[in-house]
Amino acid sequence: MTRLLTLAATLVMFAGPALANPVTLRGNPVDDDGRVTLGDLFDGAGAASGVVVAGRAGPSVVLEAGQLQAIAARSGLQWANPQGLRRVVVRNAGLAPGGGVAAASGVAAPAATRAATVDVLTYARNMAAGDVIQPEDVIWSTVQAHLAQGGSPSDADQVIGLSARRALRAGAVVGARDLVSPRVITRNDMVEVAFVAAGVTLTVTGRATRDAAAGEPVPVLNPTSGRTIDAVAAGPGRAVAGPGARASASQFAAVR
Repeated sequence: MTRLLTLAATLVMFAGPALANPVTLRGNPVDDDGRVTLGDLFDGAGAASGVVVAGRAGPSVVLEAGQLQAIAARSGLQWANPQGLRRVVVRNAGLAPGGGVAAASGVAAPAATRAATVDVLTYARNMAAGDVIQPEDVIWSTVQAHLAQGGSPSDADQVIGLSARRALRAGAVVGARDLVSPRVITRNDMVEVAFVAAGVTLTVTGRATRDAAAGEPVPVLNPTSGRTIDAVAAGPGRAVAGPGARASASQFAAVR
């Protein structure tokens, strides 16, 4: 009896893979709603087509081939990965070549194309315009080389402390044009302007007429005289005018 039970268990173990449904990876996997499913990835997924594999926050998401095989197997699909892919890139259907229609040939890109990947900084969360980048807001991700932006920072320290110029999506590659020095003065802020000349400092308080980062010009309206003072932002609520303004601008430019 024990031998029969052991034999039955063995047959069940080997029957699973044999009953799995063979599938073929699409040549250019895409999704159109940010939810990557087995149906987006494989031809012939059948009843498992709606199984969600990953979420895509940016223009693309990179999936590890080994993990993808395991997920497919748990859903009764068998992907042999005959091309030996290490990663699979799934793109936004609206941005993919050919208007977002996935290729059905199952022919993978040449090996040289598959290997052309780079490690780049990407945003770990959605960023609103004006948000200041913190260390936890950027992560290193591996993407295909053509998705990397020219001039992408090579070190996280280059972007930590900078401010988002516009709204940015999680998963997007960090680009130098996305970020600016954080604003220390906002339009209509009351600003203390210091005139520094020959060791003498005079101060006057006025209203900023524009936003400014440290080291940037900020015209300040003197409410008493009605005149506009040409100053340089030095910090929150502070600016410098006169001969000291040029030195202050140069100092902050060197830091940036």
